[in-house]
Amino acid sequence: MNPSVSVVTVGVRDLEVTYAFYVSRMGWEAVQYVPDEVIFFQVNHGLLLAFFRGDHLAAEAGAAGELHNAPVTLGHNVDSAAEVDAVLANAAGAGGIITAPGTQMSWGGYSGYFTDPDGLRWEVCFNPGLRVDDAGRVTLAVI
Repeated sequence: MNPSVSVVTVGVRDLEVTYAFYVSRMGWEAVQYVPDEVIFFQVNHGLLLAFFRGDHLAAEAGAAGELHNAPVTLGHNVDSAAEVDAVLANAAGAGGIITAPGTQMSWGGYSGYFTDPDGLRWEVCFNPGLRVDDAGRVTLAVI
């Protein structure tokens, strides 16, 4: 199996609450929305983020315990520390909960965290060592 991911699927408690948060308040555009079932967002080249009703996901894939009990964080990299703070403010205004404000990190970057209505954690990060070339290949330089 090649190391590739084309869809990240997250189980949620209430799909309409999730839709309202990401589309109506955060301004995301859904690629596909099947009410009471699933929402797909294109989040990068060839990469979809899907929010699926948690009970339906458990029925399809098998129960895995409480939703979001694993230490998982989705990362959103931006171009500056000021942009980190702006995205965090937008998320808070949309109903997200800031769990860690933007902070200068010991490794040279700047990041903060928020959760969506289901408690899914997002890191908003400015990493001056992270570069993505035209082909989509990521390099991480030591800062």
